Amino acid sequence: MGIQDQVTPIGREAAGFHDYILMPAITIITLIVLALMIYVILRYRRAANPVPSRTTHHTLVEVIWTLVPVLILIVIAVPSIRLLANQYSPPNADLTVKVIGNQWYWTYEYPDHGIELTSNMLPEQRDAQAGARFRTAADGPEQLAVDERMVVPVGATVKLIVTSADVIHAFGVPAFWTKMDAVPGRLNETWFRAEREGVYFGMCYELCGARHGYMPIAVEVVSPAAFQRWVASRGGTMPGSQPNANPDSTQANTLGNALAAERPDGSEPVEPTNEIQATTNQPTVRERSPAGM
Repeated sequence: MGIQDQVTPIGREAAGFHDYILMPAITIITLIVLALMIYVILRYRRAANPVPSRTTHHTLVEVIWTLVPVLILIVIAVPSIRLLANQYSPPNADLTVKVIGNQWYWTYEYPDHGIELTSNMLPEQRDAQAGARFRTAADGPEQLAVDERMVVPVGATVKLIVTSADVIHAFGVPAFWTKMDAVPGRLNETWFRAEREGVYFGMCYELCGARHGYMPIAVEVVSPAAFQRWVASRGGTMPGSQPNANPDSTQANTLGNALAAERPDGSEPVEPTNEIQATTNQPTVRERSPAGM
């Protein structure tokens, strides 16, 4: 029992916070309170203290039991706030995956690569229909193996855009220290950077109906070369090989700036401006006014 081995920087930081700050503080406080309770039970029992004390206030004790919890909270707050700041200040993304929760399966879209996957739990051989694929040992543990894994390259910063098509779900992978609600009509964002190749499993963490326990998550972390081969095998393209107008694309802003720097009549491109413009379905074209006008 315990926290899974963490394979992301945020996960290791969070596990260290739990193991080296929270658990020692909880253990010490529990032992102190237990010792005080045992002392009070023995010292102030009726046989040892036939005449009870009439003391109602003690300034020093009241100061101690006020200041000590404040100091404990300050000690916990510093690394906690730092962890939250790192968790919600993601670096620039190398890859974007849109995660859509459905009753009761997941859809993964790769807007940079033109790939869409539908991931369902693999049934056991005893439950599979004739001719249908069933789980094997190579697919993963029972009720965690899926027919389509999310595949990401090792060391890449992966931005997840999480939403739902029906009810509230929650996408979570414990080894990444990642969990985010999938809410209909809302785009939530989280990120991770896996630094070790392998297959990592998760589940839906929000009660979402009768088959809530049957929509597992499997993320396969592979080398960059293996990821490129996987993209090609799925009929996708690597970013930069052709324009991608998907607004969820990691490269969307770069592409938009490149298009905005060209004139629609095919004349010489102009320098892109640094002005922030409203996002539309078509890239905004700015023309430089002729000199003197």
